[in-house]
Amino acid sequence: MSRADAKSPENTAPAERLAALRAELDRRGLAGFIVPRADEHQGEYVAPCAQRLGWLTGFTGSAGVAVVLRDKAALFVDGRYTLQARHEVDAALFEALPVGEHPPVRWVGDNLPQGARFGFDPWLHVGDQVAALRSACQRAGGELVACADNPVDAVWPDRPAPPLEPIFAHPETFAGRSARDKRAELSKQLIAEKVDTVVLTDPAAIAWLLNIRGGDVAYAPLPLCFAILSADGTVSLFVDSRKLSPDVLSHLGSEVTVSPPSALAEALDALGGRGVRVRVDAAMAPFAVVDRLERAGATVDAGQDPCALPKACKNPVELAGARAAHRRDGAALCRFLAWLDREAPGGGVDELTAADVLEEFRRPGEHFRGLSFPTIAGAGPNGAIVHYRSMPQTNRRLESGQLFLIDSGAQYLDGTTDVTRTAAVGEPGPEERRRYTLVLKGHIAVATARFPAGTSGSQLDAFARRFLWAEGLDYDHGTGHGVGSYLSVHEGPQRISKLGNTVALRPGMIVSNEPGYYKAGAYGIRLENLLAVVEAAPPPGAERPLLGFETLTLAPFDPRLIDPALLTAEEADWLDAYHGRVAAELSGLVDDDTRAWLASAARPLRRG
Repeated sequence: MSRADAKSPENTAPAERLAALRAELDRRGLAGFIVPRADEHQGEYVAPCAQRLGWLTGFTGSAGVAVVLRDKAALFVDGRYTLQARHEVDAALFEALPVGEHPPVRWVGDNLPQGARFGFDPWLHVGDQVAALRSACQRAGGELVACADNPVDAVWPDRPAPPLEPIFAHPETFAGRSARDKRAELSKQLIAEKVDTVVLTDPAAIAWLLNIRGGDVAYAPLPLCFAILSADGTVSLFVDSRKLSPDVLSHLGSEVTVSPPSALAEALDALGGRGVRVRVDAAMAPFAVVDRLERAGATVDAGQDPCALPKACKNPVELAGARAAHRRDGAALCRFLAWLDREAPGGGVDELTAADVLEEFRRPGEHFRGLSFPTIAGAGPNGAIVHYRSMPQTNRRLESGQLFLIDSGAQYLDGTTDVTRTAAVGEPGPEERRRYTLVLKGHIAVATARFPAGTSGSQLDAFARRFLWAEGLDYDHGTGHGVGSYLSVHEGPQRISKLGNTVALRPGMIVSNEPGYYKAGAYGIRLENLLAVVEAAPPPGAERPLLGFETLTLAPFDPRLIDPALLTAEEADWLDAYHGRVAAELSGLVDDDTRAWLASAARPLRRG
């Protein structure tokens, strides 16, 4: 979210909004209501009309839940947003609680009055969440009630209208495959699995399947819509027709029918009336969809969205586009890092300025369409806050002797980027150099990993942590997430994480490689490149096919923060080869000053 999107004290004050919601709940006979950050698609970014949590509480973070009862209310956020919630939310209205220590469902069970009716919006929660809420209400002797319409909407007088950004075709020159081919492939899969239809609730899946993109939410080129894919390969698309031009309708073709979003309920009833087997993604589908299907008589097959794996495995055209996008992105990032090296030591750069300058350097790039997420720019102790978001109230000036962490990315028609670098402002201390180098060693261990086909990202996660673990250090986030192709910057089903992800890495998948270290109140370190999974040449005597990674991101690591004495010969050779590649691929794309900076920043550690 840009600074222009942040909360402002317009219209009704938060206290009045909370009072209005409580009055509406009383009118409906409800003692409480839960307000998640989610929309009906469970997306990372939501349209202004779905930002109910922000409107009610003032909290603008990308994850959080509020629970409102008659006499108390609480906001639940994770560690990324503790500081932000403190600045944005009135503590006299909402008690801010860490979600890990105080799960909302436990709080509901502990605080809901005996016999009370507790409401929820069935479009904003998935089945497991509803089951947990129901259990909490029963524990309190209460009842969970699905609301036919959202009570927040009823008291939000100037709620924005649903977005109507145009949908546009994503050409095969970038997509690499026709929508017809994709539908035919999934048709065979559904027939083989004896599934009659699939209800698609993830706009990214629909965008991939139909080779379309949109602009309904920030940072991801998504058209908000639902779809039903039948085993014969035809698609029913539920979207406001005002988003569709004649050219897009022609692109969709005769095997894709368009209906308004309001027609989805009737279509679900019709599936139930036919008694068909319907696949839904249990992790993404709203409870309202599953409940309606079951009530109508459909057999619900809870499984993974069939678009997820083929979307994650980029085809050769998409991989070529990713490489090209990362070259342009790397040139912009190097221009920024060279500027930072010149300007930051003088004390004239702050976090917000740095983020703005980097965006301006990216903007002229070919096929640039915007940022892929809000830039994380953390100076000194702010860099130790994972997923920190700089605001005017928290904005810090970069000072000599500090570390500066910048995590950023962009959307290009041919690829999506996400890169993190940590830079020294002035001369770093020995502790910072040592811990940066330990993080770099973990980064190199993942980048150079060779592993048997069938290996999941969770099996590789310890590669990144090994050197930190040896010194009693660690970091509290995953090592990597999937990335889309001009789609969402955070894409499943693959990831590299301690948590039990069993999805095998496959050729064509793109994942981030971002180990880190964070010293609270002092500094943060994160080093992130994007990697493509590729087939690896087997060594003599190999008994299983092997996979490895191709590094896509092109930007040097800060040589001032690297302690060569901590690197093995193999690690130093990898780093020199990577820096040599960065210089070779980017030198012709940057100005003379940046080229000179790049020659110094990418100089080899091992000479001769």
